[in-house]
Amino acid sequence: ARGLKAPKRQSATCPFRTRALAQPPLRRPFSAAMSPTDFSKFDMTYYTKSALAGGICCSLTHGAVCPVDVVKTRMQLDPVKYNGGMVGTFKQVVAEEGAGVLATGLGATAVGYFIQGWFKFGGVEFFKIKAASALGEQKAYDSRTAIYLGAAAGAEFIADVFLCPLEACRIRSVSDPTYGNSLPSVGLRLLKEEGVVRGFYSGFGPILFKQIPYTMAKFAVQGRAAEMMYGSMGKKPADCGAVLNTGVSLSSGVIAGVVSAIISHPADTLLSKVNKAGAGGDGSIPQRMMNITKETGVVKLCTQGLGARCVMIGTLTALQFGIFDTIMRSLGAEKFHFHAPGGH
Repeated sequence: ARGLKAPKRQSATCPFRTRALAQPPLRRPFSAAMSPTDFSKFDMTYYTKSALAGGICCSLTHGAVCPVDVVKTRMQLDPVKYNGGMVGTFKQVVAEEGAGVLATGLGATAVGYFIQGWFKFGGVEFFKIKAASALGEQKAYDSRTAIYLGAAAGAEFIADVFLCPLEACRIRSVSDPTYGNSLPSVGLRLLKEEGVVRGFYSGFGPILFKQIPYTMAKFAVQGRAAEMMYGSMGKKPADCGAVLNTGVSLSSGVIAGVVSAIISHPADTLLSKVNKAGAGGDGSIPQRMMNITKETGVVKLCTQGLGARCVMIGTLTALQFGIFDTIMRSLGAEKFHFHAPGGH
């Protein structure tokens, strides 16, 4: 028994233990790896930069797709005449009225959507940051979808108060190109003939019905889609270069644009029709909306011009988020992102 040796204890450097120690740590979502947010940097200068970037991106994108919007509006206002689809209607409009008609309402579009983008993007940043600061980062992260939805709804309501008169001028110009030769002339004639409420705010109900669900879906879907894209890469925006961040903005923007276009399309059709002279009779705005819905039919209200609108809004939304993020970076502003300090 004295000649037997006790078995040697396995050393700490055995191959099995070495392999176990060499395993990489589990990846955590990018939100969990971020340091606590310094809310003091989100001051009035930040919100002004957000509003400016929002105004520029909305004005540029809506202005760029103005020809598509002219065609879409014609299809919605006169589906019997313009029944050849988006491409066919493009050709028909140009053949009958010339290519210049595709720029009808461009001035109202550029000005109106700069104002709308100012309040919408600036407002969303303001409301969501204030909510996150008040709730604390963990609760804000857990409730981020509700915050996106609430911030978007509040910002869009304020923006639409300013957008509605200009949208009324644009639609009147598209439906009747002879109504006025400039934005001021169209606006003054509307004011003189129909007054402030009927002339400029006939479409306020439809525009709220259209824009608020659209904007809620737009920001909530884009925010969560971008979060999933960064999470799948195991990175946070600060770890990525400008090209990759822009790619995420564009990709998530396309998804958000198509979803929000489908959700808001019935109200978009109703808005186009209610701003057409004589549409829906002479009753109150809600009564005119009901009359238009009965005349058009629910199915057609949901589908007339939908393909054109999905193309337009999908492209437009992607470009908006890409331009917005690019301008914010160029202005030296780091965009706010929800994250959970304790990890998930």
